[in-house]
Amino acid sequence: MRAYPPIAEHGLIGDLQTCALVSSEGVLDWFCSPRFDSPSVFASLLDHDRGGYFAITTDAAHDADVVTRQLYLADTAVLITRSLTPEGVGEVVDFMPVREPHTATDRHQVVRVMRVVRGTVRFELECRPRFDYGRASHELMCDGSTARFYGPGITAHLQALGPVALEADGADVRASVTLAEGGRAAVLLTVCDAGGPAPPPVSQGDMLEEFDAVRDYWHRWIGRCTYRGRWQQMVNRSAITLKLMTYAPTGAPIAAATMGLPEQEGGERNWDYRYTWVRDASLAVRAMRDLGFTEEAHAFGGWLMRRLRDGGAPNGEPLQIMYRVDGDPYLTEEVLGHLEGWRGSAPVRAGNGAADQLQMDIYGEAVHGLVQAGRVGDAVGFDDWRLCTALLDWLCENWDRPDEGIWETRGGRKDFTYSRVMCWVALDRGIRQATATGRPAGLARWTAARDAIMDQVMTLGWSGERQAFVQEYGSSVLDASLLLMPMVGFVTPKDPRWLSTLDAMDRELVSDSLVHRYDPAASPDGLRGSEGTFSLCTFLYVYALARAGRRDQARYAFDKMLTYANHVGLFAEEVGLTGEQLGNFPQAFTHLALITAAIALDSELDRRAGEG
Repeated sequence: MRAYPPIAEHGLIGDLQTCALVSSEGVLDWFCSPRFDSPSVFASLLDHDRGGYFAITTDAAHDADVVTRQLYLADTAVLITRSLTPEGVGEVVDFMPVREPHTATDRHQVVRVMRVVRGTVRFELECRPRFDYGRASHELMCDGSTARFYGPGITAHLQALGPVALEADGADVRASVTLAEGGRAAVLLTVCDAGGPAPPPVSQGDMLEEFDAVRDYWHRWIGRCTYRGRWQQMVNRSAITLKLMTYAPTGAPIAAATMGLPEQEGGERNWDYRYTWVRDASLAVRAMRDLGFTEEAHAFGGWLMRRLRDGGAPNGEPLQIMYRVDGDPYLTEEVLGHLEGWRGSAPVRAGNGAADQLQMDIYGEAVHGLVQAGRVGDAVGFDDWRLCTALLDWLCENWDRPDEGIWETRGGRKDFTYSRVMCWVALDRGIRQATATGRPAGLARWTAARDAIMDQVMTLGWSGERQAFVQEYGSSVLDASLLLMPMVGFVTPKDPRWLSTLDAMDRELVSDSLVHRYDPAASPDGLRGSEGTFSLCTFLYVYALARAGRRDQARYAFDKMLTYANHVGLFAEEVGLTGEQLGNFPQAFTHLALITAAIALDSELDRRAGEG
């Protein structure tokens, strides 16, 4: 078993309340329970020795003659890790049952099925949980067919099916099992609160029913997708990934499945992304709605409206930039100094200290997201409409404030152009909704503020010297967040100012079709180290190129970007200098932008075909 496999060498499984990563060797090295943002049960991805893991590998896993391959069962979240050995071919099938996803529960189950499709294969199993990010010890009870790991406030039950004899190894468990062609065995890991009942006995028949049920669930769900374009497989995988990272009881999507994975190997840019950003989630709503998943869009709209009903965030603003999946605004950041980090990338942080930052762009994304989700206008009651109008009235008085910006820099507040653009979006969407529905609103005031923002951005956010929109007022630094300007309607995709900005980005931020979000050297962000190209920005670049009529350039950039996906179609936050994936994984922002780019590019290519 390798220590610290590449970030991209993983697949994702989940049950819509939490999730797990499984490496291409068959090692489950990241799993938190009972929620995405709970302390970890397995976290060897962040510390090989202290984090804990659940490995099922072949006996010859380190033999040069052994080849491993990993894939998803098509259009599902069922992950298959194959080992091709000189003696035979074995598979480990991993999934998490999706039973009552909308009801929050402390009980979550990982199913791991071993099977041999040719010859004979010997599997080696090691289950070594390390509760609470590896800070808590546990006790073991093992009787050969079951094992129970007792941690503080949490218990993990391991059940074996077939010829698997579990053996104690200190406070952990191991087993070896040899299967011939057609043979099967399985283990089920059930994690629950301490004192909860043990899971009932299961049979091989029960296991097959669970497999059929989870396969059918995902097939039914993806069957609702309305996309029928050129990149069906990648779009479907991105949609399933976004669904896997959405907490079903509240409808809140998280930004990524992990914490602490670095933007630079050995660097300090290591953050906890297991929370719901208003920005990311609102953009995810648009992507999911554009694919026909209106239920998911509506659910998030309800979550966001509940944040407005809460009556303000602890920092005194109407909204906070991020929350826990249940709406809790307290995300105290702590450094887990006992964890060495992925390949020594420290510090490892749990919680997120950027939660109380002022980022004015979130109001644009929030209002736009509510509109997309059908939560503004005739679809909502009068009281909720009043909450929206109160937010926009507040924004009229507060839009012209320096803030920390979309990238959550820790270098102080500035007049970021993107923040102003999104304040314009909030007011513009409010005006449109009030006009369309006839609801009472301060239209004259909103319109005056909206137009003032437009005038200010066109004057102060535009650099005559660079002939481009810039990151902040008075600077000459370019910023890829502004690729959203035509998408939100602040400029048209072929506006001369926008085309000039796109050209400037081409020259300065784009490297072999991959896009940097900005130049930290030109605009210090208060952090040491460098970062890779930002995958979200690359897909936004594809969108902007396509809508600008640069179809061939857009398609080439899109096709190249797809080559950076991992072996099962997943993307992290960034791409490094040699094509490696960096940052938390998988990242929702990247996958939602892939969907948006694919839909736009399909539309433009179809238009050209129609013109021909």
